[in-house]
Amino acid sequence: MVKIISGERIGREGRLAIGCSAFIFDEKREKVLLLKRTDDKKWAVPGGTMEAGESMSEACAREVFEETGLKIKVVRLLSVYTSPHKLLVYSEGDRQQAVNLHFEAEVIGGTLKTNEEAAVFSFYSLKEIESLDMHGMDRMRVRDGFAGKTETIIYEDYDV
Repeated sequence: MVKIISGERIGREGRLAIGCSAFIFDEKREKVLLLKRTDDKKWAVPGGTMEAGESMSEACAREVFEETGLKIKVVRLLSVYTSPHKLLVYSEGDRQQAVNLHFEAEVIGGTLKTNEEAAVFSFYSLKEIESLDMHGMDRMRVRDGFAGKTETIIYEDYDV
């Protein structure tokens, strides 16, 4: 479980962590793929933390495959989220100032399959996500994916 702490430049109290997530449309480009996490039972876009020795696209593809069983190709960078005024504190004690890279991706293979991280998968429209139990950051990612902007959205501070 993770807790977000806010405060003036509190990010200094943690380490930088780069996260990558994917916005994956259905075939009609009307709905986005979400997974229901096994740890907190909330709906989320697939994604996770980049590992040393990976590119951003490789990290995104690995995380999507691990969480969904799908092979993807990163299409473009949709949005970047970071804030020096937010610190993620994990139950095991890890403290991170996150830099999250959110990509549009397309499926190139694989099959959806549940695992230890994801219990359920479904595609949802922007309107349908309003009634889902989601963290604010995942809700922002979905809204940014549906925004249809051609330029990357950059958040250097955000409220969720």
